[in-house]
Amino acid sequence: MNFLEIKDVNKTYETKQVLHDISISVPKQSIYGLLGPNGAGKTTLIRILNQITMPDSGQIFLDGKPLSKNDIANIGYLPEERGLYKKMKVSEQAIYLAQLKGMDKQEADKRLRHWFVKFGIQNWWDKKVEELSKGMQQKIQFIVTVIHEPKLLIFDEPFSGFDPINVNLLKNEILELRDKGATILFSTHNMASVEELCDNIMLINQGKKILEGRVSDIKQQYKQHKYDVVYKPFNGSEVTQLTVNATNPNELVRDIIEKGEIISLNEILPSMNDIFINLVSASNN
Repeated sequence: MNFLEIKDVNKTYETKQVLHDISISVPKQSIYGLLGPNGAGKTTLIRILNQITMPDSGQIFLDGKPLSKNDIANIGYLPEERGLYKKMKVSEQAIYLAQLKGMDKQEADKRLRHWFVKFGIQNWWDKKVEELSKGMQQKIQFIVTVIHEPKLLIFDEPFSGFDPINVNLLKNEILELRDKGATILFSTHNMASVEELCDNIMLINQGKKILEGRVSDIKQQYKQHKYDVVYKPFNGSEVTQLTVNATNPNELVRDIIEKGEIISLNEILPSMNDIFINLVSASNN
């Protein structure tokens, strides 16, 4: 079942059309990557989902129903450009923002304390936002995004500015949120994160969809029939490693076992980064 359906969405600003008949289907309880170079139209689509702006045409369905103003409480949005009130205490601000999403103050306080313990940041409770580093502020913004347990989460470059340890922490939290039932739209330029986290992706360029599907299927679709082979020749020489082109892996195996003992044989699949660069370059020509 698809939790989010976007059908034939178009958007024009003045004379520039920034979205051209965009349609995507996001399966329930999955992580869906929204990919594209700067200026591709990703932010416009995200703004439409958050009802900050409206499409010129097209339809959006959330959990089988047309998207409405009432759905704002069911959406959590972490923008790339973070925004917290610098002079407010961290706890007061987080509770206030949770209340804007429909939570009562007591429940917001309870959940916030749970997240502070989970992240080991209890001593930040009474600090002002301006006292925290950029990375610390981003942790608070992440908590504010998820505290009301929305059904749809939209993360725009969620790992920006984080060190590897905290990137790993957030990755685990995102996977846990999915496993608990959230559907996640994930926008990033980090293709390694896409391969680690995303079930499905859409790639857009110049406002047009140029690729959509499961990450595993896409990597198979663009494979170049290359294999990494390690074997030990029968003549007793040193172990040999080769990269071989072969459309028939069975024939490749037969050829190698005539020469020596196979130690390992692995298909080399293209990275999402390579696929991204090649398709965007081709669509620009």
